[in-house]
Amino acid sequence: MLRLLPILCLFILCSCNADPAPAAAPEEKVVEVKEYKANPIPVEEQEVKRLAIGADAPDFKLMGVDGEYHTLADYSDAEMLVIVFICNHCPTAQAYEQRLKDFTADYKSAGVQVVAISPNSPLGVMYNELGYSDLDDRYEDMVLRARDANYNFPYLYDGDDHAASLKYGPAATPHTFVFDAGRKLRYVGRMDKHEKPGTLNADDLRRAVDEILAGKEVTTPETKTFGCATKWAWKANYKVKDEQQWKDQPVSMEAIDVAGVQDLLKNNSDNLRLINLWATWCGPCVAEYPDFVVLQRMYGARNFEFVSISLDKPGKGPAALKFLEKSHSSLTNYHFASGNTYDLIEAIDPDWNGAIPYTIMVAPGGDVVYKQQAEVDFLELRRAIVEHPLIGRYF
Repeated sequence: MLRLLPILCLFILCSCNADPAPAAAPEEKVVEVKEYKANPIPVEEQEVKRLAIGADAPDFKLMGVDGEYHTLADYSDAEMLVIVFICNHCPTAQAYEQRLKDFTADYKSAGVQVVAISPNSPLGVMYNELGYSDLDDRYEDMVLRARDANYNFPYLYDGDDHAASLKYGPAATPHTFVFDAGRKLRYVGRMDKHEKPGTLNADDLRRAVDEILAGKEVTTPETKTFGCATKWAWKANYKVKDEQQWKDQPVSMEAIDVAGVQDLLKNNSDNLRLINLWATWCGPCVAEYPDFVVLQRMYGARNFEFVSISLDKPGKGPAALKFLEKSHSSLTNYHFASGNTYDLIEAIDPDWNGAIPYTIMVAPGGDVVYKQQAEVDFLELRRAIVEHPLIGRYF
């Protein structure tokens, strides 16, 4: 016991001189993420009248992309209120997007508040109307657009029942409504008369706002607007008809060999060509395939084509065709059932590890502009399509 005392004292001495144990890290603040579930509903067809010059700004309570409800009273301190009806998919709305952001920044110090509202019901938007966009007009997609485009103004959703939009009466996107300090409508119409970006800078809107700020009458209080017609919910009938027409189209599948696939990759067409290799026995292939069909429906009227190649074994063609019919794949479908699969892999992409699904997109002349081993991120793919010079977001 006596022999242990020096050791015990040394242990106590070292313990006293040791650095104190680090303090417990402060508990991280949990940020509550509010989720909003949009619920677009059918709305009876009705006449929509545009708000008249001199009318009071109608009240509203709409969900913003920030997860908060916004009302007219929220902007009562603003010297002026500019409400612009825009949306995600419209090429004209996208063409004016930067001009609206620039206007917002330039007039903020003058007390001008910009609020954007999407009036469109997702029920009324057809796939073939999305050919200039990577996004639909759903609330979830609005959140993405506002985030990725760095909107410097509130962006509100009115696609459930058009509660506010029916009071304002926007004919198209974009459509601009300017209210003075007393919230009387003083200007309604276009931002400017040239859609192409870089030609004007929301000149008509700026002129009207400048005149109001100066206490003058607006020289031209009304102008016509141009853009995509508002997608009221009662236009869902067109969407139903379009769905049926697509489903009624025949589905076929042809045989293809390595040489045929190489010709596809050379792409001697004028189109952006997207090729997906899949099989019925591949779970991820089957799960994502319907989204490829949607791409054809979105961009097929432009310089774009989707081509599918089934890698099902010889003799399994009927099963592959049955799946394609179920998926309403009324586009160019091939079955690779002749030749060596490994020769096919080398012919397409020496870096391909052979796993499917495999997707590759080639521009005219054969330049590879996108490729993906395994499942596709469809938002990323849609952006690769719409940002390509052959497609683009506006006219």
